[in-house]
Amino acid sequence: MREWWRGGVIYQVYPRSFQDSNDDGIGDLPGILRRLDHIASLGVDALWLSPIFESPQADMGYDVSNYTDVDRIFGRLEDFDALIERAHALGLKVIIDQVLSHTSDLHPWFRESRVSKTNARADWYVWVDPKNDGTPPNNWPSVFGGRAWEWNPARRQYYLHNFLTSQPDLNFHNKQVQDAVLDVMRFWLERGVDGFRFDTVNYFFHDALLRSNPAARRKEHLPYAVNPYDMQEHKYSKSQPENVAFLKRVRTLLNKFPNATSVGEVGDSHRAVEIMAEYTSGGDKLHMCYSFEFLGNDFSAAHFRSRIEAFFKASKDGWPCWSFSNHDVDRHITRWAPHSENPAALGRQAVALLLSLKGSVCIYQGEELGLPQAEINFEELTDPPGIRFWPEYKGRDGCRTPIPWDEGDAPNGFSTVKPWLPVKPPHSVLNVAAQAANPDSMLVFYRQILGWRRQHDALFDGDITFFRTSEPVLAYRRMGEAENLVCVFNLSEKPLNVTIDGIDVGTVLDPMSQGATLGRKRLSLGPNGFAFLSEPKDAHPLDVKYVRRAKSVAEAK
Repeated sequence: MREWWRGGVIYQVYPRSFQDSNDDGIGDLPGILRRLDHIASLGVDALWLSPIFESPQADMGYDVSNYTDVDRIFGRLEDFDALIERAHALGLKVIIDQVLSHTSDLHPWFRESRVSKTNARADWYVWVDPKNDGTPPNNWPSVFGGRAWEWNPARRQYYLHNFLTSQPDLNFHNKQVQDAVLDVMRFWLERGVDGFRFDTVNYFFHDALLRSNPAARRKEHLPYAVNPYDMQEHKYSKSQPENVAFLKRVRTLLNKFPNATSVGEVGDSHRAVEIMAEYTSGGDKLHMCYSFEFLGNDFSAAHFRSRIEAFFKASKDGWPCWSFSNHDVDRHITRWAPHSENPAALGRQAVALLLSLKGSVCIYQGEELGLPQAEINFEELTDPPGIRFWPEYKGRDGCRTPIPWDEGDAPNGFSTVKPWLPVKPPHSVLNVAAQAANPDSMLVFYRQILGWRRQHDALFDGDITFFRTSEPVLAYRRMGEAENLVCVFNLSEKPLNVTIDGIDVGTVLDPMSQGATLGRKRLSLGPNGFAFLSEPKDAHPLDVKYVRRAKSVAEAK
């Protein structure tokens, strides 16, 4: 029997922006409970909740001050229990964020640790003496700008913070720290959660010798980055080998709870796929990992193919989780806009591609509505790196704005008061109510294609092999026990023809295809078109050989 998470679809909920139930302009757990039917109607397997724990909200909940209680802006533990119960009744698993690499500086652990070098938790965080000239021990930078070291006058030492100065890093070289966070996980598993998404999972350990990072290889056209963090290869500040042993401890705990799963976020620009494979191989570490490989601007056949092939080459038994959008990056409808003249066609193509890749899938809230990145003004910003690096980097608020539920004026049923981030006009018109009533909407398409995917076992855990095609065509075969599916994508805004050999009388162009027509040997794909071809197991295998561009109407005249 297939494990539910293998090839499953996870819907990410950003609680602050899903639904406000108490008229304070911030989404909360009762609001999510109210809208669970929407998530279930999509046909996904699980929802992932971004952090809901007690927090001063300096980094929107990713700075935890109490791991075992709900922040009052989101509700209470009783609200969480009600959400779990209702989700399970709807057939949905619930995965929650675990932010373990660091805490808030208001966490009791840090408040005790910072006082002296001799207290019971003195070694729970990464403390180090200054150099003789008073400077930090090495060149490690913070992801959010500046150095990763902050001076503490009480201890007369620096502490490590990979993010905000108010987010000190835990010292995972201390086994007591490992035991403490495992106890946190056990608390939530016993409360009924179905697993965890681990934030910055490769940041848990640092180099014990505190060696400085080398410089990154600079591209000739971009000698300097907006954020100096991107100018280093983070060889020693993260992704350390000791992490593997701790992840085995995590898996040992998870194995005590049937069907519990884990997905780790790998934040590494150099070895992301390699780390994903390492952390999920062998069946004794994480179940799944994702990285930022498909969360950037690259929208090419070579890129998609190379990342998938690299993962399965590095690990025969590991498992990836792919996504195109999340709470940390610009929405893909906007990122990939240069490759399409029709946002709706691009949005449909993107989800069709995502759902046919080998691996599990994460869908980010609002993706099913085709939401673009919101244009946020500086005075509306809440995101720390966006404020620090404005305007060259505008931060993450543009992908975190509230969901527009109802027709009418903003905030479109999200709240009755001014929300914490604005609902902009391009989002208002894409509201859930209007799309639910429109059979040609993006929302309806998401429901259709997710339902269609469930009918094809090959798309859950079937193998994948790629055809040798030239840009902008991406083509591969997914192989199942009952049938094979040939998947062909035109990753451009221009129509083109693909030549296919081996078409059998049993070969069918699936109706979920977009802008595609199949002739005797030719597959025609419109702008951002895609085709799914059902290939009988006993037929001569199809061969997608090459591509040539179709003439446009203007050229034909």
